[in-house]
Amino acid sequence: MPELKFSKSVDTDHEVKLESTLVSAAWSSGRAVAGTKAKFEIRTCFVGEGAPIEVKGKTENGKKLGKVSDVIRGNVFVGELEVPDDAEEGDMAFFEFKLSKNGISGESEHIPVAPAVKITSIKWGAKEARRGDIVTLSAEVTNIPDQAEVKLVIYEHDQDGAHDRITELPAICAKGKIETKWEYEYHEDTDEVPSDEEMKRYGRKYNPPEYFFTILYEDTEYARNVKSGLLLFKDSVEIELTSPSGEPIANEDYTLILPDGTTRKGKLDKDGHAVEHGVPPGKYRVEFPNL
Repeated sequence: MPELKFSKSVDTDHEVKLESTLVSAAWSSGRAVAGTKAKFEIRTCFVGEGAPIEVKGKTENGKKLGKVSDVIRGNVFVGELEVPDDAEEGDMAFFEFKLSKNGISGESEHIPVAPAVKITSIKWGAKEARRGDIVTLSAEVTNIPDQAEVKLVIYEHDQDGAHDRITELPAICAKGKIETKWEYEYHEDTDEVPSDEEMKRYGRKYNPPEYFFTILYEDTEYARNVKSGLLLFKDSVEIELTSPSGEPIANEDYTLILPDGTTRKGKLDKDGHAVEHGVPPGKYRVEFPNL
């Protein structure tokens, strides 16, 4: 902070010139992983709101990490630079920056380039799941250290690409493999499940939810383009009819009214039991028209 000197009386306007200064310029991580975006942060004092800034990334061996031109807000600028896939392990990455209107320029610390992380054999342990099912998520990885902590991020797949993030599961990388289990539970608000009439209005029919997962390691998400395949949610309804004394009532007709407004009709078996598969999630009602 510059020293302030006052040469006028306290009831007189004073004009003080504040000098623009650099506070810090640093990478957000201790290494630059090939094939990912490396984040950085530049902090300043008194450069003025909207001061232009230019950042260029490179490596000691001459690889370019791209260029960012923008403005500073609140004396802080946060950005990221692309580390090319062919960046070599052992090379060192750094960035140069310049605030031309403020006379500030400099260079960041140099951090090592790490080899690209590769994810293979990423898959679900099943193709379908129902409420309460335990599903295995697994993947094989290269260039993630043994015992490193990762997260498996589960999304509900959306045809328009606006995938909904459902949950994150912590896991440990062990000998190049990642594996964890998830107890499936429908996460959406069942009140938002479209009715059959609403679907018909747009010429469509109900499609059960589908899920995929990614690997999150050191702020980078891998396999975002649905490489895990899709896990299909299949809800089901079990119907059981008994007398007041607990005896099963066999071969009775039933009508099942589903959350989307559609109905299904059937007949109970000799044990007073029936199962309807592939139904939309939510509240349903069963009627026995002959009782």
